[in-house]
Amino acid sequence: MKYNITSLVAGLIFGLGLIISGLANPAKVLGFLDLAGLWDPSLALVMGGAILVGLVAFTVAKKRTLSLLGFNMKLPTSTKIDKRLVGGSLMFGVGWGIAGFCPGPA
Repeated sequence: MKYNITSLVAGLIFGLGLIISGLANPAKVLGFLDLAGLWDPSLALVMGGAILVGLVAFTVAKKRTLSLLGFNMKLPTSTKIDKRLVGGSLMFGVGWGIAGFCPGPA
């Protein structure tokens, strides 16, 4: 139960962060993706900040055997790039570019 509640809270914080950053605004997303027109670089700063936070979090997590809640750490181990990974990435990107909705907060 503690794991489910923590997962829900983490998801809500993540989604709220995406909404606050503008990733739920199709005009802002399409402005970021419009490299040939009026490009809006502000989402690049959001993504850069997310990458930095992720790097720190994964660096700390790799050194731990238990999570902060006392559960075993379950980090991804696969480094294989296969058709499913590439296909899912393409669908994510194309859907994001066509509709302007980031799938996270949408």
